[in-house]
Amino acid sequence: MKPAAKTIPAVVVGGLIAAIVLDTVIQIAWKRAVAGIPTEASFTTVAGAAGASPFFYAAMAAFAVQFFNWLRVLKHADLSFAQPFTALSYVSVLAISSHSLHENISAAKVAGVGLIFVGVVFISRTPFHTGEESGPP
Repeated sequence: MKPAAKTIPAVVVGGLIAAIVLDTVIQIAWKRAVAGIPTEASFTTVAGAAGASPFFYAAMAAFAVQFFNWLRVLKHADLSFAQPFTALSYVSVLAISSHSLHENISAAKVAGVGLIFVGVVFISRTPFHTGEESGPP
């Protein structure tokens, strides 16, 4: 008889979804914060322009929320299981970059993101440890 499949606790699932959403927000906000700054601008010009952008502060706020979210996820799941799921933000960043930032998305980029997605599927099917407290006994 095959053992019952172990379910992932809701706190881990929710935290991983939040991590993907927050990482997507961070990446898009970073891009928007520096949009329009000339590539040859000095560091101080770039820092000043980014610091004047509300997108910079949105990215910083998302970083702070992500920090506490990640602490909660890692309390309940192995890093080797949870961290690869965050790579799914590559899928969302690619889609938003194409749609909202009007970036050119090549077949190679789509194939690469597809391989990342397949990798996450494989990792999700491996044994994992989740519980009230994860880590060494």
